[in-house]
Amino acid sequence: MAEFLRIYEENPNPREINKVVAVLKKGGLIIYPTDTVYGLGCDITNLKALEKVARIKGIKLEKANFSFVCSDLSNLSDYVKQIDTSVFKILKRALPGPYTFILPGSKSLPNPFKKRKTVGIRVPDNNIALEIVKLLGNPIISTSIHDEDEVLEYTTDPELILEKWDNLVDLVIDGGYGDNEPSTVIDLSEDEPVVVRVGKGSLELF
Repeated sequence: MAEFLRIYEENPNPREINKVVAVLKKGGLIIYPTDTVYGLGCDITNLKALEKVARIKGIKLEKANFSFVCSDLSNLSDYVKQIDTSVFKILKRALPGPYTFILPGSKSLPNPFKKRKTVGIRVPDNNIALEIVKLLGNPIISTSIHDEDEVLEYTTDPELILEKWDNLVDLVIDGGYGDNEPSTVIDLSEDEPVVVRVGKGSLELF
């Protein structure tokens, strides 16, 4: 049975954020709000938790395209090779925001992702997600939660999410209704930005 925790985005209660981080540190899985759709996440440093998420998604961990959710760009060099100024300017302009940026991965990526040439970086414009990552001290991995109904595509109501995921995760955060449009994905790993998926974020920044 998953714990159901109401957290207000305008002013997340530190005590509630602490609870979420305690679950993550124990290797638990959480469903949490972002500035786009609700995400399924765990601590990036916990191999067992990473494997659980991959199993739920029905994919091999090494091949999983999980995003790294960061609280800001200060620890980027831990996961990303040195990027040039023009790329950094794009990131500064767009983040926090509804974008996932694919960047060249560094040699210090966590073990399961060591062989990856690129990594998806997310800094969502959502105080709940940002406070969790800040307190945890390292990114959480994230993957969107899809609905079986192709018309809906994403589940937006936290209570329905709890019903569906109750036995699969340890905690579901009710941060209000989610969006049903995912992040815009931009590949910045080559010379020119490439739009991989058009989502909520505007393309005018690029």
